[in-house]
Amino acid sequence: METKVFNLIILDESGSMSCIERQALSGLNETLQTIRSAQKKHPELKQIVSILPFNTDHLHLLRDRVAITEVDDLKTTEYNPLGGTPLYDAIGIGVGSIRASVGENDSVLVTIITDGCENSSREYNSRSISKLIESLKQQGWMFTYIGANQDAEEVASQICIDNALNFDQSEEGTKVMFSVEAACRDSFMDAMADCASLNIEEAKARRVEIAHQKKFFDR
Repeated sequence: METKVFNLIILDESGSMSCIERQALSGLNETLQTIRSAQKKHPELKQIVSILPFNTDHLHLLRDRVAITEVDDLKTTEYNPLGGTPLYDAIGIGVGSIRASVGENDSVLVTIITDGCENSSREYNSRSISKLIESLKQQGWMFTYIGANQDAEEVASQICIDNALNFDQSEEGTKVMFSVEAACRDSFMDAMADCASLNIEEAKARRVEIAHQKKFFDR
């Protein structure tokens, strides 16, 4: 049975991200390279990518459930920060875009990167997003929250995300953040490869255990 790993990257594209626009785009493309490397390292896992930049003007999928072997790097024209931060809507829409495609033998890693807190969602709120995330963690979905200009751990805990990372909103701080993210993603892929050798029920139980582990970024 084919095993897929869905990599959903939800990236803040609000106006305040303009000060690290180049670094954010470069870091995201480095993340894609990390996923390409994971595909080569673990060919038994089919790496699938979705990328959702978000602001008040749009929440649009730049890459929508595309195999990493077919994913090109993002171009400068595809990331243009402006507007506010509808964080809850971005999470809800992003999760909804892949949910029906995830099979019982598949894994999911949702990575949220933002330099600010929620300020403009219309469809979702903290309570509905918390309930959604907690239910998906029970299915083995892994969520990580990476934030600047805030207490990322506190903000993440408010929406039931156990794993959070603070980063400094500067060129160097953004580089460091993406480096840490890449290392953690690589560790996650190793763990999912181990799950692939288990039967479906054992693998699901292991994914749920991993999804609830705290301090993922401390590995």
